[in-house]
Amino acid sequence: MTTTTIAALYQFVSLNDYESLRLPLKKVCVSNGVKGTLLLAYEGINGTIAGPQSGIDAVLKFLKDDGRFDNLELKFSTSPEMPFLRMKVRLKNEIVTLGVEGISPTKVVGTYVEPKDWNALISDPEVILIDTRNDYEHEIGTFKGSINPHTETFRELPEYVTQNLDSKKHKKVAMYCTGGVRCEKSTAYMKEMGFENVYHLKGGILKYLEEVPAEESLWEGECFVFDNRVAVKHGLELGSYDQCHCCRYPVSPKDKESEKYVPGVSCPRCFTSASPNQRRRAIERQRQMDIAKSKNIVHLGSDGHGF
Repeated sequence: MTTTTIAALYQFVSLNDYESLRLPLKKVCVSNGVKGTLLLAYEGINGTIAGPQSGIDAVLKFLKDDGRFDNLELKFSTSPEMPFLRMKVRLKNEIVTLGVEGISPTKVVGTYVEPKDWNALISDPEVILIDTRNDYEHEIGTFKGSINPHTETFRELPEYVTQNLDSKKHKKVAMYCTGGVRCEKSTAYMKEMGFENVYHLKGGILKYLEEVPAEESLWEGECFVFDNRVAVKHGLELGSYDQCHCCRYPVSPKDKESEKYVPGVSCPRCFTSASPNQRRRAIERQRQMDIAKSKNIVHLGSDGHGF
């Protein structure tokens, strides 16, 4: 059985010519059988790609030969199947959208904490632990005792900080996210806001689940990932969640027992919020997917959320 290598990567680095980098980067990915999504912005690169090991190696060599990507944060895992349908290289204003000008982890950032040292830090009663991910990500898995800011997008985090955290009261703040990139930005923001002792999990949850044994772990549940695996568990093994093709949110085994769950059409989260037109599109999409499956071909589907 052929194994697909998955590489999650990011680096904050000034890319004055990021627009001209897009096509050459996409070309080396496509020509080497690599799929996924990479984001390019003035502030750096971020994304996840998958393909044969030789293809991933070729893409990483391309980035290394550029000369600026000498400090890539990399996390590798494997999958028996290709978790992406296509290769996309997108140009963005930010590689992770906080929406606050002047925040750069290349200027100031929180203290990195290795996965092996994370348990000790977050067990300190003086530490307030913040999940910087979105609400639906927190729902399926989180660190024991962490706070959910109940954000729908990362750019809502600054408002949460302003309304709920005080640099004079909260002396130690630890933050975490999926792969580390959001924490780089959020801890940089916290430092700019006057918080002195700010920490974040180096390599994010994925690195923690890879390196920390399950019997020693303070992680509860699964970790949402932005590809067709949907979620992973300790050891980065495939989790139990599927994804609703209409709203793109994770669907648990319990959700599937609901009468509101119709494969490819709706789940308990979007059953009442989808318009008749959106439901018709979802039904047609599922029909096309079923046809493609019966013919043993790949259905590329729509690009993005159902609504």
